[in-house]
Amino acid sequence: MVESSQAHGPAPMEGHGAYNRSSRVQAAGSSPAIPLLEKAAREVQLPLPPEPVVLVDYGSSEGRNSLGPVGAAIRVLRDRIGSARAVSVVHTDLPGNDFTALFQILASDPDSYLEADPAVFPCAVGRSFYGQILPSSSVTLGWSSWAVQWLSRVPGLIPDQVQVAYSQDAAARAAFYEQAAEDWRSFLVHRAAELRPGGRLVVLSMARDDHGDFGYRPAVAAIYGALLDLVDDGFVSEEEARRMVIPTVGRSRQDFMAPFVGSGSFEGLTLEEIDVFYGEDRIWIEFQSHHDAARYSARWAAFSRASVCPTLAASLNDKEVRAAEFIDRMEARMIARLQVAPEPMLIPLAKMVLVKGSLE
Repeated sequence: MVESSQAHGPAPMEGHGAYNRSSRVQAAGSSPAIPLLEKAAREVQLPLPPEPVVLVDYGSSEGRNSLGPVGAAIRVLRDRIGSARAVSVVHTDLPGNDFTALFQILASDPDSYLEADPAVFPCAVGRSFYGQILPSSSVTLGWSSWAVQWLSRVPGLIPDQVQVAYSQDAAARAAFYEQAAEDWRSFLVHRAAELRPGGRLVVLSMARDDHGDFGYRPAVAAIYGALLDLVDDGFVSEEEARRMVIPTVGRSRQDFMAPFVGSGSFEGLTLEEIDVFYGEDRIWIEFQSHHDAARYSARWAAFSRASVCPTLAASLNDKEVRAAEFIDRMEARMIARLQVAPEPMLIPLAKMVLVKGSLE
């Protein structure tokens, strides 16, 4: 999922299902965390009937990548609670998210978790998860995928890049990593409030690997190069380009663990499991079969277009007029750059399970 540069939530988007169409990388990366979610569904402490089981999808975006994980969790829960008991599924994201696309896919996609389960009741909340968005002690099971790497705000400009991981500016890097630490603690505080005693939360996020590598180097180079191309073309001013920032930070294993150091818990949460691993680069795997550089570059450019270009476009002086053309031009420039020398992307990810202490 993609978070906002101004206040948390999957980021400003094109809408009309654009993210759903271009989120293959996120879907592949989420797959290794689904067994953790299934295990959490088997082990979570359930509320007593007739209270519904509440499953929350933090950072839903347009919904396609939520279908598999949420459906898997519901199937495990059904084995425990039977077919009649109500399950409430809450999808959360920023108010500007394309919730219409989300509800359309829930209603029409053959993989929808609503298929053949009349006791599942979906709803959505348009608020930032860097605050409390659901009643205290109401959430049974939580899931958050490709969301918490987005910062709650832009802490400053990046003078030599759009992605701080590849900036050489020490002040910019310090500001972004400090904001990431603050946001992670804030996210945990509010999830601790929302989870029921014995509740569980599974998180998957972009990360830095154990060597400190954020990954996506060719894609980031193509994004920044494409932006400089548009400055050279005169379509984007230097002032606008200076403001353009991708407010994401890949936290390290130590960063995720930091709030729990010492006592082993934080706000009543314990970090039961954490693993930093490499996501599957499905686009590269397919390229090794078809050897079509244009197809490879088009797919990575589509990924970048959907995930970060709307955020960059928000810095245009007249974004209402030029945003669509800016995004089109960025995608075309990225395709041109990426197809010159296709290579695999490093995709560092972290998956973890958090548990709220039980009253028992």
